[in-house]
Amino acid sequence: MNANLKWPILGVLAAIAITTSMDATGLSAFSALPLAPLLIFFWFLQRSSRTEVGFILGNWRHYGLAVLYPVVVIGAVACIAAAAGAVDLSQTNWDKAWLNCARVALATFLVVILTEEGFFRGWLWASLRRANVSPTRTWIWSSVAFALWHLSAVALDTGFNPPVAQIPVFMVNAAVMGLAWGLLRWISGSVIVASLSHGMWNGFAYIFFGFGKKVGALGIVNTAIYGPEVGMLGLLINAAFVFALWRWWRARSGGGAAPSESG
Repeated sequence: MNANLKWPILGVLAAIAITTSMDATGLSAFSALPLAPLLIFFWFLQRSSRTEVGFILGNWRHYGLAVLYPVVVIGAVACIAAAAGAVDLSQTNWDKAWLNCARVALATFLVVILTEEGFFRGWLWASLRRANVSPTRTWIWSSVAFALWHLSAVALDTGFNPPVAQIPVFMVNAAVMGLAWGLLRWISGSVIVASLSHGMWNGFAYIFFGFGKKVGALGIVNTAIYGPEVGMLGLLINAAFVFALWRWWRARSGGGAAPSESG
């Protein structure tokens, strides 16, 4: 095994162990926060540049892609659910829902820059590339690590945890969402672009579709089918979007490296 892989492996294992311990002891509301000091520690240890880690603004057009992802996927799931009669708006307070959506989106955006995105699409991405892992494998393995880090949140009694039958779908979907945000990071070279998309996703998904056993503003009860994260429909549309974005970008770039890596 490549000796340089010890740092990404140690970093991911530390992140999973710390977060799992917090999720198991009633501290799940704060379990993402240790990713920030881990990011800083391993970043300092490996002396990666700011560009390598992805702390750059990126091109404004890439922010359009960041917005497009949650709007298209979650919008498609909502439209199909409405057409199937799975939506119940009788108790919906739209002003409150949109305000809460904006709050969650903004808070998530600001937090994940230094936690989930900063760690997985930032430091881990840079660390894998320094270990001479190819860009494609870096994209895939960072997404798998991102999904595994979420296991304790849905498997333990955290308040976020869905019914047990939905956990496998969520885990696969978490990896697919990681691929989406990883692709945005790869295309743009920026974890800030990926963080914007992540923030908007959480705002739309958790306020309008709910989380765990909590019903969202759209009143959808059958989340096993219509949930964007725990539902089969969400998984299928997520995967279709990632595949389409990948194909579009590969065609547009001629199958070459991302702009940040072709410099």
